[in-house]
Amino acid sequence: MQTILQVDNLTKQFNGFTAVNRVSFEVRAGEIVGLLGPNGAGKTTIIQMLLTLLSPTEGSIEVFGKNLEHHREELLSQMNFAAPYSTLPYNLTPKENLTVFSFLYGVSNQEKKAEFLLREFNLTALTNEKTGRLSSGEQMRLVLAKAFVNNPKLLLLDEPTTSIDPAIARELRSKIHKFMRQNGGAILWTSHNMREIETMSDRIIFLSRGKIVADDTPQNLKKRFQEEDLEEIFINIARGSLNKST
Repeated sequence: MQTILQVDNLTKQFNGFTAVNRVSFEVRAGEIVGLLGPNGAGKTTIIQMLLTLLSPTEGSIEVFGKNLEHHREELLSQMNFAAPYSTLPYNLTPKENLTVFSFLYGVSNQEKKAEFLLREFNLTALTNEKTGRLSSGEQMRLVLAKAFVNNPKLLLLDEPTTSIDPAIARELRSKIHKFMRQNGGAILWTSHNMREIETMSDRIIFLSRGKIVADDTPQNLKKRFQEEDLEEIFINIARGSLNKST
């Protein structure tokens, strides 16, 4: 199975503070990997380095076998991202936003692509509303729609269902899963929703204080730490009381 993302000894320091400490992992084609950890564990910092918004202090990132730093433009064109804080221009309508981003990613038939995504993410009724007038849940659905304008082979999701009600979130998870399976791509997914992560992830990476403390399937993690659900593992990590061998 092709390795889409390879991270080796990734480290990020801020004024002497180590936010990410020699982290190494891979994500393979067709795989959804959950990236979990308490606040301050380094999840978002890793995502930002994968997006080249931050430069690593040490270590390397390869996407499709190519160094991200040296092939930035080429590789980012095959990636996309969604997070509650990645808002889209408020003065544009949802259709205009999707059309513009389709153009920026070099997608042909931008208007048709925008209309398709509006239908898929149940935003057709809001086509001509200003994005700034949408509810937080509607804006998050639009951000997720934007993440698929270029049929990404690597999708980075940072708390993607925040502010979305459970019924719609379940539907969106199904669409995300379908799109990525069709594309043969991979997802790195952060969330504090343990049920969501367990449902969606083939593998889970737990972070604590910038380091990986566990990397395995949800089922194996529960067996290894002798817990019935991921939430208990998460709480133990957050409290620093995880003492079973990883």
